[in-house]
Amino acid sequence: MATVFALLLSLPFVRARQVSISINASQQFAELPPIARFFGCDEANYAYYPDGQALLSDLGHLGPHQTYFRTHNLLTTCDPSDAVTPRLKWGCTNAYTEDAAGNAIYNWTVIDRIFDAYLANGVKPYAQIGFMPKVLATDAEPYTFAFEASSPYDDIYTGWSHVPSNWHKWGELVYQWVAHEVRLRGVEEVESWYWEVWNEPNIPYWNGTAAQYFTLYDYAVANVRRALPTARVGGPEVAGGPGGTFLQDFLQHTLAGPNAATGATGAPLDFLSFHAKGSPLWLNATASAPAHLQMNLSASLQNVRDAFALITTFPSLKTTPVIIGEDDPDGCAACESPAYGYRNGLVYPSYTAAVFARDLELARAYGVQLQGALTWAFEYDGHAYFDGFRVLATNGVAKPILNVFRMFGLLTGSRVGSMSSGQVPLDNIVAESVRGEADVGVLASFNRTEKKLAAMMWHYHDDDLPKPDARVCLEVSGLDAVLTTQERGDGASSPHGGSVLLTHYRIDSSHSNAYTVWQAMGSPQIPSREQYAALQAAGMLQVLGRPERVAVTKGRVEVEFELPIHAVSLVVVEL
Repeated sequence: MATVFALLLSLPFVRARQVSISINASQQFAELPPIARFFGCDEANYAYYPDGQALLSDLGHLGPHQTYFRTHNLLTTCDPSDAVTPRLKWGCTNAYTEDAAGNAIYNWTVIDRIFDAYLANGVKPYAQIGFMPKVLATDAEPYTFAFEASSPYDDIYTGWSHVPSNWHKWGELVYQWVAHEVRLRGVEEVESWYWEVWNEPNIPYWNGTAAQYFTLYDYAVANVRRALPTARVGGPEVAGGPGGTFLQDFLQHTLAGPNAATGATGAPLDFLSFHAKGSPLWLNATASAPAHLQMNLSASLQNVRDAFALITTFPSLKTTPVIIGEDDPDGCAACESPAYGYRNGLVYPSYTAAVFARDLELARAYGVQLQGALTWAFEYDGHAYFDGFRVLATNGVAKPILNVFRMFGLLTGSRVGSMSSGQVPLDNIVAESVRGEADVGVLASFNRTEKKLAAMMWHYHDDDLPKPDARVCLEVSGLDAVLTTQERGDGASSPHGGSVLLTHYRIDSSHSNAYTVWQAMGSPQIPSREQYAALQAAGMLQVLGRPERVAVTKGRVEVEFELPIHAVSLVVVEL
């Protein structure tokens, strides 16, 4: 059945879908938020491993906007048997221990190595204050765990997730940490970081009550500000959008609740954060389709919509920056299953392009000050090539997903008016995801300083199945309005003549795709030097054809191209 289905879709009579995309360069709006500049992972220590540092360098050079990194386990106590060796879902620093008399011992050596790796590669900390050091946890045993890709997720919720036995020691730990960073890095540097408290406190990442989390937040934030009054603080990194009533209760606490640490009313909140996750499935074969992976954007977007809707009920938070602190297609980067089979190939980047664009649409619809969406994916040194985990690179080779972030890095300046005849309306995609016709969408920007227009276009469907290409007719208009002939420097006698330089970047089965190259090699786990060089080259963002000069007629440029299913294009027009 699957073979017959694939053959039918590949026959010549299956015509490409015609899609018209129009961009008006003269229709400029507010600055396009640099949404794709936040990343994170569970395993803090991989940051200073060789492949970790190489990937951090990639992230630090994605674009002109600052990249930030968030990680768990910055305060977690190490297992004496393995020192600071990271493993799946685990990291540690030994930042806090005590002597026999219960006196604090602070050790910033490992945290310094982690943050040094960030800063050396152009990345700044989105510093997560957690988890609980062993000697402070009220119920510490068992503390460590061994997690495998097939392990039950609940295995991870051990002693590190528990309430501190002494709130003042917890607060002093936070104070000493931030004071150390200020001494080491300087006030101006640490002012530029984000400081957030814990992770997903509405699920067993926090083995305490909501009220106890509010106390945890109060003590942490009060002591961050004691060390650096101008520090940027926030949270609560709640799971599931508003997390039932958790986000609402937290916001009410920060605005008007009693502060457990200071005795004042409320608590500082410079940014607020929540998490949104998709819900992929593996579908068994039916009479109409073979067994296949089916993604679900709507699960994530409903989290975003519901959180945004709640935030707008607090008028005093109208201008407060918002970060989607984890925004991913599923809930476990270190797990493997057929439903997670999207991670090596094209589904992941096209999903990300489609969902991040809708995040921006929802932010505009609700008037929310969205600063970005954080991708919970990094890399694992020493693991197999293309092992199926949710990572950005494998053994120093970029996966296709990393290239969609390189594309986002080229979307700078003002958001520009754009329309696609193939784009699924926002309300439909939030309610139903993409189960009917595929989503052929567009997001465009214009950078007046660099005189560049950039348009990202994607061809996405939830089902990982063959589908006809989209035949895109792209029209860019308004070029004569945004720059005069003299500014273009093209020598034209009128603003309706001349040419522009057009560069077409592409992620598809044969461009910006190390995975298909690796498969063509026979999927080697020990590639030769030549093979490894080819894989690294294939992992870079590549162009579809050579950059070319295109004629401008009456302020317009028109180009046509095929956009395969789950491919992503970025067209850059330089005036």
